[in-house]
Amino acid sequence: MASTRKRLEALTAGLSIPEPVPAAAAPVAHIPAPPVLPGVAAPPVVETRFPPAQTGTIAPRTGPGQMLAFRGQMQAVEGELAAMRERLLQYDGSTPTRKLDPTMIRASRWANRHPTSFETSEFAALKADIEQAGGNVQPILVRALADEPGRYELVFGHRRHRACLDLGIPVLAAIWLDELGDIELFTAMDRENRERSDLSAYEQGVMYQRALDEQLFPTQRQLAEKVGRSHTWVRKALMVAQLPSAVIECFRSPLEVQHRHAEQLNAALDKDRRSVLKRAEKVRGLKLAPAAVVARLLGLDAGAKPEKLAIESEGKTVGSCLRAPDGTIKLTLLPGTVSELAPEALLKSMSEILQKVRLLG
Repeated sequence: MASTRKRLEALTAGLSIPEPVPAAAAPVAHIPAPPVLPGVAAPPVVETRFPPAQTGTIAPRTGPGQMLAFRGQMQAVEGELAAMRERLLQYDGSTPTRKLDPTMIRASRWANRHPTSFETSEFAALKADIEQAGGNVQPILVRALADEPGRYELVFGHRRHRACLDLGIPVLAAIWLDELGDIELFTAMDRENRERSDLSAYEQGVMYQRALDEQLFPTQRQLAEKVGRSHTWVRKALMVAQLPSAVIECFRSPLEVQHRHAEQLNAALDKDRRSVLKRAEKVRGLKLAPAAVVARLLGLDAGAKPEKLAIESEGKTVGSCLRAPDGTIKLTLLPGTVSELAPEALLKSMSEILQKVRLLG
């Protein structure tokens, strides 16, 4: 027993616990080789990158005690690593978000916002909400630019980005880390706009037309399949974007042009393009309502009398709808109608008459 103890003390006589060093220095502990005894092979030099064993106020004096203390420190480190791995699993598959300088983000080449969309009352309200909240609550989506380190390209969220840019505050952005090609970016932008339902027919049409012009999609049908739209719907959107600039300029804003307007105007252009463009020269700058613009461009009687339609509910006339030549619509209800009819019935009657006016206009 005594000889075994002496042998262990001789083998571990050179072991010592190194002094702790700051974590940033990435400590590397070297265990010196013990003296070589006759008949015993020299042990290899052991190098470890684990933190040195931390003991109490009284350090073990023997080699076995020091090894046990080191083992305890190793077990503590392994426990911390396991806890960190478990916490990281909670964020698996998530997209990181961070505050970015809006000037370091550029608009996508497929950007679909017309400049006038940043002059509307809706955008002003959005900007006021963001200013009051101290930033955008819903993050925009960006992808990093491989050829411009530190800069990003917008995927969607152009209005939120513009609001933060105007306010001079950072914008909350989700950063797409995986590969995101142009087709994936285009479809993600289209999907987000569809879910928010805040993109005008003109902006949507221009977006689709640009994708076709730059050969992102070879055909309208392939574009429709990729974005999950019907071929008919894509064709109608493109009809708005394909209207001549002289016709678009007749409206107070391109955002007012609707699919039904484009269908009527394109049919007239196919029939007599020269006459439509000639009328456009007289209509431009008048700032008429959309229905009045279409009527003038189609050559309809601009001096026609206002059209009056009856509002009916349960077989009785409860009011009237007056549509002026300039597109103004006025609804008038007969006395006692509001108190006599149930709100649901009244709203249904008014909705039906407005739908009829829309189809006629």
